[in-house]
Amino acid sequence: MSEFSVKFRGVRGSYPIANKDFLRYGGNTSCIEVNVGGHLIILDAGTGMIDIGNELMERHITSSIIPEERIPVKASVFLSHIHQDHIQGFTFFKPLHLQSTKINVFGNVSDNENLAEELSDMLFGKSFPLDLGDIAGNLIIKKLHDFDRVILRDGCEPQINVSDYNNDDVVITCYKSYAHPQDGVVIYKISYKDKSIVYATDKETYLGGDKKLINFARNCDLLIHDAQYTTEDYLNQFSPKQGYGHSTFDMAIDIQKQTNAGKLVFFHFDPGYDDEKLDRIKEHYSNLFPDKVIMAYEGLELSI
Repeated sequence: MSEFSVKFRGVRGSYPIANKDFLRYGGNTSCIEVNVGGHLIILDAGTGMIDIGNELMERHITSSIIPEERIPVKASVFLSHIHQDHIQGFTFFKPLHLQSTKINVFGNVSDNENLAEELSDMLFGKSFPLDLGDIAGNLIIKKLHDFDRVILRDGCEPQINVSDYNNDDVVITCYKSYAHPQDGVVIYKISYKDKSIVYATDKETYLGGDKKLINFARNCDLLIHDAQYTTEDYLNQFSPKQGYGHSTFDMAIDIQKQTNAGKLVFFHFDPGYDDEKLDRIKEHYSNLFPDKVIMAYEGLELSI
């Protein structure tokens, strides 16, 4: 495996879809697995996270016939926001129920809210058989703020805003965009050994481009950008999507050009877009921008 690889586990927005016409791109909601510098990072916890958990559980069990000697599951989860399609796979992540598991969860909520309390209210208790406190694994939930920097290094717990990091450390920086209702969305950049990816889902683009995002993502190697709608659907006179907090494929292309990102991955597709429609969209943009754009699909793996 590459020192810096990305695997798409769920690429849909809004809600998961199970239908024979949605098999090529997949029906799971937002989740991306990043393996970088020996660390496992999970971007968002939509239903795509369930398969990651199943594979990690199998790997844990097969690591030793003696339970106490099995390799524990360790991961850092970075939430863009806490809308349902970005957290609904979290409670079904099987390693959470192992005492040896250690999961650090990072994200942001409103100034007067606590991330752990919000996740507990939304995911556990009344909506799940267990309370957050009943989880066997070691779950550490931390709230991030604008331009916080999380450092992952071998043998250490994740550190926030330390100054003595180097090129061998994995650095995750973030900022909060308010181009998505209700409480905005966190944009993440993962940097390692002079390479970087930017995860910019669930954000709408402004006329002329989002200057804050353009500066944040400039010259990144891979830009994963929201592309929920075609321009025609976005501007539909009977059911316009302007103000919903999502971009079009054309908006994502515009950001790619202005950031000079090496590659652009279209992500977070409308759950009504079946394989045939996404195939047509893929053909259109691949012809216009060969070697620059990629359509996300479940199982897509990229080396950075």
